[in-house]
Amino acid sequence: MRTLIAEDESAAREGLWELLKKENDIEIVGVSGSGQEALEAINQLQPDLIFLDAHIAESGGIELLKQVPCGSAPVIVFVATNEALAARAFDFQAADYLVKPYRQDRLHHALRRVREQFNQSHTNQLHTRIEALLADLREESRSAERIAVKSGRRILFLRPEEIVWIEAADNYVNVHAAQESHLLRVTMNSFEGRLSCRRFVRISRSAMVNIEHIKQLQPVLHGEYEVVLGNGTKLTLSRGYRDKLRQVCLV
Repeated sequence: MRTLIAEDESAAREGLWELLKKENDIEIVGVSGSGQEALEAINQLQPDLIFLDAHIAESGGIELLKQVPCGSAPVIVFVATNEALAARAFDFQAADYLVKPYRQDRLHHALRRVREQFNQSHTNQLHTRIEALLADLREESRSAERIAVKSGRRILFLRPEEIVWIEAADNYVNVHAAQESHLLRVTMNSFEGRLSCRRFVRISRSAMVNIEHIKQLQPVLHGEYEVVLGNGTKLTLSRGYRDKLRQVCLV
């Protein structure tokens, strides 16, 4: 998670930085000392998570953060000098809060809540984008061009909507259609280049799916998702390919 620290005390910034560096899924992309700086950093860096100091919030930081578009709003963890002030985090719809001086065990508790909210948010966004894409696809002409592929001595003509998913196997691809599978002597990259239709997206080095056949996305560890297809097949959306699905869904 791309993380921003909005804290006006240098000692507190450094302490939080040191604790966060120990987390494998946290990337600190910037620090801010005021609400205005935090707003500018969010617009420029687009962090997933922000640790927001209560003093900054009380001096207008939250009002500035309300200017951030909903699609860009980060998950917030409130930080404060006492429990009563920190508890106001939930008034600002924060995921959790921390009290200074920071403790590693309390940070871990907060990060568990952050990860749950982060994964749910991204799952909802992906579902929304997929639904929007499917609506567009349904309006497209059903007479999409067929794909001619050589399988042994046969030449097969497949319609894009017939293909459920494609699996790489060295210099072959296994094309899983609705009723049968076809092992073709062609690389995944080459076959992907022939699929001009927007309905297909690469989800890992070895798998590509037809978006119309995605039933659900389930977040798992380290930013990956389990992709469940309508026929029950379960595949993994690798972290490095998450942006590919997001880009296709934004078309």
